[in-house]
Amino acid sequence: MRDILVAAAVALVLSMLGTPLAIRLFGRKGYGQNIREEGPSGHHEKRGTPTMGGTVIVIAALIGFACSHLATLTPPTASAMLVLFLMTGLGTVGFLDDFIKIYKQRSLGLRSGAKALGQLIVGAIFAVLVVQFKNSYSITPAETRLSFLRDFGPSIGIVAFTIWVLILIVGFSNAVNLTDGLDGLASGATGAVLTAYVLIGNWQLRNSCLNQLGPNCYWVRDPLDLAVVAAAVLGALVGFLWWNAPPAKIFMGDTGSLALGGVLAGLAITTRTQFLLFILAGLCVIITASVIIQVGFFKMTRRRVFRMAPLQHHFELKGWAETTIVVRFWLIACLCAAAGLGLFYVEWMPKA
Repeated sequence: MRDILVAAAVALVLSMLGTPLAIRLFGRKGYGQNIREEGPSGHHEKRGTPTMGGTVIVIAALIGFACSHLATLTPPTASAMLVLFLMTGLGTVGFLDDFIKIYKQRSLGLRSGAKALGQLIVGAIFAVLVVQFKNSYSITPAETRLSFLRDFGPSIGIVAFTIWVLILIVGFSNAVNLTDGLDGLASGATGAVLTAYVLIGNWQLRNSCLNQLGPNCYWVRDPLDLAVVAAAVLGALVGFLWWNAPPAKIFMGDTGSLALGGVLAGLAITTRTQFLLFILAGLCVIITASVIIQVGFFKMTRRRVFRMAPLQHHFELKGWAETTIVVRFWLIACLCAAAGLGLFYVEWMPKA
């Protein structure tokens, strides 16, 4: 528990103090957000707001994680390092995307193919490594099996597993990116999921098959360190949200949204809760589905289901205030995380 508290506290303080420094630095260098002309008119006044704030989240989380291990004099685990690699790698792809937007003064950064290629390369490295690194019990950070509340079914093979992992990583990194459309929306939504993973990792530790065999124990390699990762990123996110809440003084950009999506996917894979993530991160799934529906329906009928996609912009064009949308979507995100946690706990309960 001390590991979790230290990671969260250090990351929170660093993010809280580091974000205003980033605001001044990025503002001085002119690293401001470009706004799409076809977007809601209310967003035009946000043009020039410093972006790439996700760099603060990533750095604060990494330092918070490192400090937790220095405080407890324990080495980091393979599972945690792989999730942090995924976060940093996707954050780097997002940073390049953000920097090109700023350098070329346009709302589009990396070409879609180059951006997807970067995500696939980072994801493929993670997918290959996550089934390596056996511990003394021959348990690896992940198995080549599907999982919901724990692993189920036979192995699907390394090729199919790699493809599935890539779908999760690319899907959820883009899902968080789509959710990042209003001040504080993505920060609050992903914060709810990270809180759930702190609790899940701690619960898996207390009921680990490595400590005591039982009918409902968990074969998860490093549950405590995964909870530490979730706590470090959560602490960094809370510190950033202080400055990102409406009206935002800084945006996380693709640097932050891709990194956060990678963390969520990485935690789902290493805690053996892949399909559960679709419930825990239900708001991101709903928002992504709104884009798929909008694009698909328009291609088939040349008509639109929503006034604008992603979904949050539909409600903006209906006249909802930005803060109203953000708070209500936060509530949905918390309900989804609570529902996922409820399922996770109910599955563990001994059957009568």
